[in-house]
Formats: sequence, structure tokens, C-alpha cells
Amino acid sequence: MWLLVMAFSAGAGMAMQAAINSQLGKALVGQPLYAAFWSFASGAVILLVLSLWLAKGTWWQVMSLIPAQPWWYLVGGALGTGLVFSSIFLAPKLGVANMLFFMIIGQMVFGVVIDHLGLFNMPVREINWNKIIGLIVMVSGLSIFFLAKK
Repeated sequence: MWLLVMAFSAGAGMAMQAAINSQLGKALVGQPLYAAFWSFASGAVILLVLSLWLAKGTWWQVMSLIPAQPWWYLVGGALGTGLVFSSIFLAPKLGVANMLFFMIIGQMVFGVVIDHLGLFNMPVREINWNKIIGLIVMVSGLSIFFLAKK
């Protein structure tokens, strides 16, 4: 149950982050790149402090393992950068809810593909009719929300 609460909280955090970072971008000469940089820089500092505090002497061991990893293990940060920049750029133009609508559809479609094919060494979770119907219902609901007039 707590995993679901954590996932829900992460989704709430994405919505808040997009709104907050968009305001930061406006305040920083209207440039979303500066806001994205600050978002990652402050997050990197927090993660560094937590890593050093929690690692208990394994920091250098972990750092020595990084060069041996396949290149695609290391692109998560670049994908995260694109996500954060896109949310900062798009939220004021589309609205947070509409932006998240398309992000959620992208997440769901590619999530199902990743699960079904076991891409990126993830466990295979084959798609079935229940999942397809669930996706159709979700996309239908989101479409009704997106197309709703004010």
C-alpha cells in the first residue's frame, strides 16, 4: 500500500514541480533553461549529501563502478533533464493539467510497451485485454477532461 502512496505522491510532486519551476523560469529572465538548471543543481546537491550520509563508506566504490556500466544505464539523468525542461516550458503554455495529460498518456503507452517486451532488463508483464481496456478507459477519461470547455 505504501508503494501506491509513494507513487501517488511522486505524481503530485511532478505537478507541483512543473508549476513551481515554471514560476522560477519566469523570474529568471523568462528562461526555462535556467530554472531547469537550478532544479537539477539543487537536487544534485541534496542527493550528494544524502548519498554521502547514507553510503557509509561505499561512495568511492560506487563511483568506480560507473564507468563499467552500459551507456544506456546512464541516460536517465538526460531523460530527467528533458522531462524537467519540458514541464517548465510547457506548463505555462498548456496548463499543468493539460501538460500532465499528455505526459501521462506517454508514460502509460511506453510503460506498457516496456513491461510487455521486458525492455531495459525489466521483468516481462505481458499486456492483456484487461490492461488494454483499462488504458482505453483512462485515455477516454483524460480526453474528456482535456477537451472540456472552461
